Amino acid sequence: MPFRHRAAFTLLELLVVLAIIGILLGLLLPAVQKIRAAAARISCQNNLKQLGIALHSYHDAQSTIPPGVTSARPGEPFPRMSWLTRLLPYLEQEPLWRASAAAYEHQPSPFVSPPHIGLSMPVKVFACPADGRALDPQNTHRGRRVALTSYVGVLGTDYTRTDGVLFLDSRTRLTDILDGTSNTLMVGERPPSADFWYGWWYAGFGQAGTGSADMLLGARERNFGGGFVSTCPRGPYSFRAGGMNEQCDLFHFWSLHSGGAQFLLADGSVHFLSYDADPVLPALATRAGGEVVALP
Repeated sequence: MPFRHRAAFTLLELLVVLAIIGILLGLLLPAVQKIRAAAARISCQNNLKQLGIALHSYHDAQSTIPPGVTSARPGEPFPRMSWLTRLLPYLEQEPLWRASAAAYEHQPSPFVSPPHIGLSMPVKVFACPADGRALDPQNTHRGRRVALTSYVGVLGTDYTRTDGVLFLDSRTRLTDILDGTSNTLMVGERPPSADFWYGWWYAGFGQAGTGSADMLLGARERNFGGGFVSTCPRGPYSFRAGGMNEQCDLFHFWSLHSGGAQFLLADGSVHFLSYDADPVLPALATRAGGEVVALP
């Protein structure tokens, strides 16, 4: 049989093949990133829906929406507890709730872990999957290791007022929301601060003890001032895009989703608001302001 030589790739042909592969990868990667971003946004929306169901279930059982954060007043069994912690029994987290209640009975300060294991224990439904930082405990100032949340209660205009749904020692009933539950914001997206000092789900102090900027936030929040935010402007702050490494962005609602953030309304529905909605956000954040405003 005659001997046959097998044809080999020339260098030019190899370069053409590599170029085609490079082009295909260049087209594929943005598509994959868009799919991941869309999946994270849907998962984040589902988290907010679960929080809405839990808030309404709490209201059905207690006749009020939980306090945004509880003060350390005399006789209070759960000082500095967040509204998120009170939702644990309604989010299939009954064991963690029992552990939290037992920890408070043993040690009133929620910032001692243990026994307050919730302080450093991430809860999946409290974290937007677009922000991997909230999925794991993080180290912050004063040697603390804390679990974080991507969702903060809407306290109203700013920390000096109590015109929203969730605020210090609040006991808001759905019937108190005179502007209408379908036109009133209850929870919104705001990633934890760059230094992880703000955005704890379990318990917190916030600005002037109001929980502001920690587990609560106003639509036109102001900076009370402090050691870790002393260089930030006093505000008021507006609804706009932010950055994970920008400490001052803790004072306004924003998200890692493109173009805006998702909000849970008092009727339990979830809506994505673009940053263009900033002018009407203060009206949507108050429960009984009497403003005539439609959801964008």
